[in-house]
Amino acid sequence: MASFEDIKKVGVIGAGTMGRGIVMNFVNAGYPVVWLDVNAEMLDKGLVEIANVYKRSVAQQRFDEAEAQARVQRISTTQQYADLADMDLVVEAVYENMDLKKTIFAELDKAVKPSAILATNTSYLDIDEIASATQRPAQVLGLHFFSPAHIMKLLEVVRGKATAQDVLDACLAVGKKIGKEAVLAGNCHGFIGNRMLSMYSRQSREVVLEGATPWQVDQALQGFGMAMGPYRMYDVVGVDLGWRSRQLAGLGRGEPIVWLDNRLCEMERFGQKSGHGFYRYEPGSRQAIHDPETDMMAREVAEEAGYTQRDVADEEIVQRCILALVNEGARILDEGFAESAEDIDRVYRFGYGFPAERGGPMAYADSLGLDVVLQQIRELEERQGEFWKPAAGLVKRAEAGGKFIG
Repeated sequence: MASFEDIKKVGVIGAGTMGRGIVMNFVNAGYPVVWLDVNAEMLDKGLVEIANVYKRSVAQQRFDEAEAQARVQRISTTQQYADLADMDLVVEAVYENMDLKKTIFAELDKAVKPSAILATNTSYLDIDEIASATQRPAQVLGLHFFSPAHIMKLLEVVRGKATAQDVLDACLAVGKKIGKEAVLAGNCHGFIGNRMLSMYSRQSREVVLEGATPWQVDQALQGFGMAMGPYRMYDVVGVDLGWRSRQLAGLGRGEPIVWLDNRLCEMERFGQKSGHGFYRYEPGSRQAIHDPETDMMAREVAEEAGYTQRDVADEEIVQRCILALVNEGARILDEGFAESAEDIDRVYRFGYGFPAERGGPMAYADSLGLDVVLQQIRELEERQGEFWKPAAGLVKRAEAGGKFIG
């Protein structure tokens, strides 16, 4: 039986940005961590960067120098799987590639003691397929941290079809100990948060093809209370991520909603990291500056895709982006991939900057009245088709005068 008390030693695989943040979560909470990467240089660089984060915390008087030293000393690094043999929990955080992850899990399964729990930090990939590379599928699950992992509060604890209940309980408790809002999610593409986000993103792009500008979309959603508009978020994450994966998959240009991204990437405007994406950035600054050239390119792309542009009101932008979240959240509940509407709201408040005073997408839908929400979604379905087919659970609750919460 896995129990929370049994988890004393933690291994982390991958010395990229996510791996680094995950290591800090555990050492900050007092866990000793063995950090593995096949590239020794990456590990050295990672240690320097962690030490720098702690240096800044000391300068801000969050804790003293002795505490900073103690945290760094809890980390040991290795390039050998054998050094993870007596870990109780290992978290893999390499990039999103199924073959690579399966290779790592097969290695871990051989190297790490049989009672250990093996977790993947994937955002999208199938937990069951990753678990199939091991002899211990009951002890495999997803621990999906959000970037930057040492700051963001959300942790999706993802259940595979074979994951044992005691393993889930132990990891939910560990999540709490490392200061996270841990939410149990089912194993579907994108789990809870990213599955809903893909619908919100699609609407944020559709409205631009129809006549809004990226700048207007962000202003409208930030006005609603979102911590960051979608286009600022694409710049922070990197506009090139989707573009590169489309190239690797040989998908060519993709559908019109990504043509503007493609154009930016062809101009090497990859977002914040390159100083220019949908927005401009001054050297060394993260302040997004409105770029009228982006608006002009958005219009050209829409024209090329055959759209007749019109004035899109801020209210319509907010309505479509937020109702896309609500409808997909309702579907996730229908399919049993979230335990409750409250859990969906926690995911959105703590992982995606949804305004706390509105409670979350599902509580917000309740506050509008589900009959009103359903009517608006049906009108959108009439105008825009299949995307807006209302979720069965939404229809049922609206017609019964019910709510998602309570």
